[in-house]
Amino acid sequence: MAHRMAFPLFIVSHFLFVGFILAETFSAVASEVDPLIRQVTDVHDDGTEPQQLLTAAEHHFSLFKARFNKSYGSKAEHDYRFKVFRSNLRRAARHQKLDPSATHGVTQFSDLTPGEFRKRFLGLNRRLRLPKDANQGPILPTDNLPEDFDWREKGAVTAVKNQGTCGSCWSFSTTGALEGANFLATGKLVSLSEQQLVDCDHECDPELAGSCDSGCNGGLMNTAFEYTLKAGGLMREEDYPYTATDRGRCKFDKSKIIAKVANFSVVSLDEDQIAANLVKNGPLAVGINSVFMQTYIGGVSCPFICSKHLDHGVLLVGYGSAGYSPIHLKDKPYWVIKNSWGENWGENGCYKICRGTSNVCGVDSLVSTVVALYTKSQ
Repeated sequence: MAHRMAFPLFIVSHFLFVGFILAETFSAVASEVDPLIRQVTDVHDDGTEPQQLLTAAEHHFSLFKARFNKSYGSKAEHDYRFKVFRSNLRRAARHQKLDPSATHGVTQFSDLTPGEFRKRFLGLNRRLRLPKDANQGPILPTDNLPEDFDWREKGAVTAVKNQGTCGSCWSFSTTGALEGANFLATGKLVSLSEQQLVDCDHECDPELAGSCDSGCNGGLMNTAFEYTLKAGGLMREEDYPYTATDRGRCKFDKSKIIAKVANFSVVSLDEDQIAANLVKNGPLAVGINSVFMQTYIGGVSCPFICSKHLDHGVLLVGYGSAGYSPIHLKDKPYWVIKNSWGENWGENGCYKICRGTSNVCGVDSLVSTVVALYTKSQ
């Protein structure tokens, strides 16, 4: 009898714990933090921090500066960055509670406010709508999908790149999808030029004034596919290298086009269809909410709650099954995301986020596939 009572009590306590976290999250107010995430504060009743927390923060800040080669121009700047770093330690602790199947902690972004992080390292422009040439993808059969799949193991994914302090994530998502499609069309993996998109792609939404692909100020993958279709294609990265700035002139040379777009389409929200399109058509351009990514270290991210407001463009390269998810009391399948913040972020530059959980962090909301034309010049 006692044994039978234990399981219901465990379930009740589990959901009480989740409810407590959600209540805390929604009741919080912070001026510069995502409205669904509150920074943790470990303070005394008078508002001061315990000395041991301050000392630990100073130690971690010293390690952070050494690991990521951080230096500041003045003592005032140093002290301000330490204050931000200390706040981000609390934020990472909060993320760890909300996302226990992943590991959160100090990253190269730990001295940035959430606002600075958004401006410098994101760049998905959701004001842009889908171009008219973006068709709805056909419904594909899903009966015989492999249990695990990863285009990195099949030669269709270039090494992790780094967008630097430029809001050009959309261009890396675009090139990544076309690199994979071009590999399927030609059998050769060629790194394509993000800088061509940053400098030359000013494709706009004709029905929404001021909504254009705008270099380091943001853009949208589907609009970039539209530009690539109209321009004739993209150059190699080695012929048009990345500079992490949008202050240069367009240096597009049509004679050096190496990859061309045949067509592109939008994939439905259904995760089986996303998986089927991934397996058949290559890596997919995806939008995601990045709020948990600023503190992400590794593991499968499966937060109890996450906004579906999309602010970051990434590349979906595979899927698998691992990583215990406390909210579902079992192992959860996951998507493998290639990011554009360098190999020192996350799991060698990649992010794992759970699937089968109602579009967590909006990862299923904006998924696009592209087909490349075969080009003899390769």
